[in-house]
Amino acid sequence: MKILIYSALFSTLFFAACSNTAQKQTEQAKDSLAVVKPETNTPEVASPIKEILSAYLELKDALSKDDDKGAAAAGKKLETAIVTFDKTPLTPDKAKIYTDIAESSKEHAEHIGKNVGNIKHQREHFESLSQDMYDLVKAFGAGQKLYVDHCPMYNKEKGANWLSATKEISNPYLGQSMLTCGTVKEELN
Repeated sequence: MKILIYSALFSTLFFAACSNTAQKQTEQAKDSLAVVKPETNTPEVASPIKEILSAYLELKDALSKDDDKGAAAAGKKLETAIVTFDKTPLTPDKAKIYTDIAESSKEHAEHIGKNVGNIKHQREHFESLSQDMYDLVKAFGAGQKLYVDHCPMYNKEKGANWLSATKEISNPYLGQSMLTCGTVKEELN
């Protein structure tokens, strides 16, 4: 991990040296060092949708563990993050994009939060929610590397996608019965 951090640091410094702005060089060096929290090795999310994305990933993890109560709690947390998101710093175009996606996402998060004991229904809403989160990340960025994973067997083999912070497959649609079923379809930076 240190090699990766040092490589990123040296690459950043090399490219910064090509520009004649000392301030830019300092900012890039700080950015490359701030990518990983030293105490947890967890990627930092430097994105306006940080709280939303965090709650979504928590929901994905709960569904992967067949934890309907954890999924409901994460669904409620996600709903709150969507509702309390501050759109004031956004441009009018970005605010409209957010509003359009947030309406659908909020509804799905609300259904997941209210359906303890019905993980099948939670997963049905998670499928649509995952598409919303993909659109949100494409519009606003994630501030971290994400993976778009695909389960070919979900929904009578129609398949479904989800976002993950790790490259390893942890399937939220099939849970513990087929936890590693799926493939990485795309990487988002």
